[in-house]
Amino acid sequence: MISTTAENHQLIDWSVASRTLAGQKVSGDLHLVERLPHGVLMAAIDGIGHGEEAILAAQTAAGVLIEHKQESVISLVRRCHEKLTKTRGVVMTVASLHALEGTLTWLGVGNVEGRLLRAEPGIGHPKENVLLRSGLVGYQLPVLQASVVPLSAGDVVILATDGIRPGFAEGINLKESPKHIAENILHRYFNGIDDALVLVSRYLGLAHE
Repeated sequence: MISTTAENHQLIDWSVASRTLAGQKVSGDLHLVERLPHGVLMAAIDGIGHGEEAILAAQTAAGVLIEHKQESVISLVRRCHEKLTKTRGVVMTVASLHALEGTLTWLGVGNVEGRLLRAEPGIGHPKENVLLRSGLVGYQLPVLQASVVPLSAGDVVILATDGIRPGFAEGINLKESPKHIAENILHRYFNGIDDALVLVSRYLGLAHE
């Protein structure tokens, strides 16, 4: 099953595309986009394994993020870890966009990839990758370290679970809509051996507040 959602969230224009592994009724991959007072909290969550137990773990983590969304990304992952000890656990990447500071703070545990693609690649690095720590939220939590990177209007953030093959961020046309980018990545890079989810967000800047 393939699904797509697109939405304008004032500060960001975003879309998510997902696909359930063949033979499964539900996907263990979830996304989260939550408005903050001066920003947006985004996450891609992959419940370990497949089926109902995987989605339960992912839903539990999403609930924790929503309840405590104004806390730091490190605090949020720690809270998820405490809540998930009796579940299969999850791997996840959490990203907090702060519009007044013009920054993105993000953190990954496991193998949910994160890419930041610059609208103006001539200024600084053309792309940034989230720092992923080996571990499992709910079972084995690594030493957590968040990265803070500058963000400019037009920059695109992509979060992708491990149902998407590596290299998905190459050759992307940033002039295309987040919906088109997400659907194209899912179509081209779905590996067919796990649930897959791609969350694409374009930062619109404070002028859109």
